[in-house]
Amino acid sequence: MLKEGEVRAFFPTGHSSVTLKRDIRRFLNGIGEIYPEVTGQPLRWTILRDKNWKNSWRRFFTPQRIAKSLLVTPPWHKVEKTERRKVIEIEPGMAFGTGTHPTTRGCLEFLEEVVRTRSQCLNALDVGTGSGILAITLAKLGVKSVVALDIDPVAIKVATGNVKRNRVDGRVLLSSSPFERFKTTFQVVVANLTAETIVAMAPQLKRKVARGGVLILSGILGPKEKEVLAHFPKPFVLLRRKENKGWTTLALSKGT
Repeated sequence: MLKEGEVRAFFPTGHSSVTLKRDIRRFLNGIGEIYPEVTGQPLRWTILRDKNWKNSWRRFFTPQRIAKSLLVTPPWHKVEKTERRKVIEIEPGMAFGTGTHPTTRGCLEFLEEVVRTRSQCLNALDVGTGSGILAITLAKLGVKSVVALDIDPVAIKVATGNVKRNRVDGRVLLSSSPFERFKTTFQVVVANLTAETIVAMAPQLKRKVARGGVLILSGILGPKEKEVLAHFPKPFVLLRRKENKGWTTLALSKGT
């Protein structure tokens, strides 16, 4: 655990360690000339034992029971055969989306609710798919056709693996293409981004929601909620909102 006011930095060991220490001390001395109050702070060096750092983070990613029917789990955890929840296996790689963050969790809860309360949901759009977790969930909840967009090629690669792993590649189309390529509207649109990105993309997002459809927005820090909502006036109406650890998720309907 970090102590208050403590900063930790990690560097590879090597022949240049003496030079590295010298440069860091010189840097801290320079900071001290600008901010005298930070001078005199202890500087400690520790050599860490060899460890499989590439996989050590895995212990923090454990199965997550979300909403009423979902179980998000990494592929290295065995799921009991008696499990009745819909299992979504996610290998996050370097892409966002494991179900542990409040924004992803809020989206999953709203998606389950929206799909469950509708007699039929034929299509959906996931903007900024990351690991593919939301698109995969939509497919497993019964949505027939899901388009998942991301401009990051790493995310597309990770999501492709996860879509195949969950055997929903027949229902999920992954693409790095812009909105304009897809002429259709969608009954469900979900965008787990940032408030600033949502505001910038508001015109496109509004056009992509079908009449009577639902738009789910997340990645919104509390103080930004009003600003985001201001960009979705009528025919959009706020259905529900969730707040978790300072992050807000919104569900809006588009009038018929």
